[in-house]
Amino acid sequence: MADAIQAVVFDAYGTLFDVHSVIRRCEERFPGKGTALSQLWRTKQLEYTWLRSLMGRYADFGSVTRGGLRFACRTLGITLSEAIEDALMDEYLRLAPYPEVRAALEALAGRKLAILSNGSPAMLEPLVANAGLARLFDSVLSVDGLRVFKPHPSVYQFGVDRLGVNKQQVAFISSNFWDVCGATSFGFRTYWINRSGAQQDELGFAPAAILTRLDELPAALAA
Repeated sequence: MADAIQAVVFDAYGTLFDVHSVIRRCEERFPGKGTALSQLWRTKQLEYTWLRSLMGRYADFGSVTRGGLRFACRTLGITLSEAIEDALMDEYLRLAPYPEVRAALEALAGRKLAILSNGSPAMLEPLVANAGLARLFDSVLSVDGLRVFKPHPSVYQFGVDRLGVNKQQVAFISSNFWDVCGATSFGFRTYWINRSGAQQDELGFAPAAILTRLDELPAALAA
């Protein structure tokens, strides 16, 4: 099976980049509420992608993320000025990569490496560049041109089309189990990065392997 894998495709948010690295900045702005704000912000960000896809009312990931931030602040009783809102949104351009990301990517050299993300190009490109990871990827692919979010099957097909491989030749990596389910349903060989010891959702699909860190991936692909 390892020889069949021609492309390794990664989710970005929560998989390569720690979305909760914004906690420090949230805490600086709103002492005592940083963790709660980050968690609710992420929850609503994801919910809005699914709802907009179901409604056929696409808005780019920046708009979705901003809407999630506003909802979270209202819910937590936080007064959000325009300047602070913009400053917190800018944190999404500088999310911290997980510590093992660079070594894991370098160990996979020789295969096509790509990101397939809900993020818009305006968010993804500076994020990858600011982390110093751009040279390690052959492609950074956004759903923006499709105007629908993962886990819609057309997103995974877009990855296949752009990379020029068969779906059976793709290893798809995500820390988001809903994304793993969507990619598995589509036909990718999937690997779930389960850093927190979360439970699998009951959706009828399971990954090829469950890992706790990205640097376990090279060995898993070779197994």
